[in-house]
Amino acid sequence: QVQLVESGGGLVQPGGSLRLSCAASGFTFSSSAMRWYRQAPGKEREWVAYISSGNSIKNYADSVKGRFTISRDNAKNTVYLQMNTLKPEDTAVYYCNLPRLNSWGQGTQVTVSS
Repeated sequence: QVQLVESGGGLVQPGGSLRLSCAASGFTFSSSAMRWYRQAPGKEREWVAYISSGNSIKNYADSVKGRFTISRDNAKNTVYLQMNTLKPEDTAVYYCNLPRLNSWGQGTQVTVSS
């Protein structure tokens, strides 16, 4: 049974940083590409970042490029999203996604506000 459990969200001031984690189980993590998405209130869910199974390919939405970094630790079955220089428009629920099986975590809330 696939499980994706996000953590690390919270309230942060503009310009601050957070690191999200997604702990994966129930599938071969090291062979699986992963994605992060987010959904702001009243908006559709949008793709944020992608990482290949071998860590060699990373892609980002234009809105986060240069501020967010996706990474993974295959030994820990965990994918991360380091978020720097956060803006109020980054406020959203952030979701971890396994594209191969279209599986989702429960999400973690990120709120950027002074």
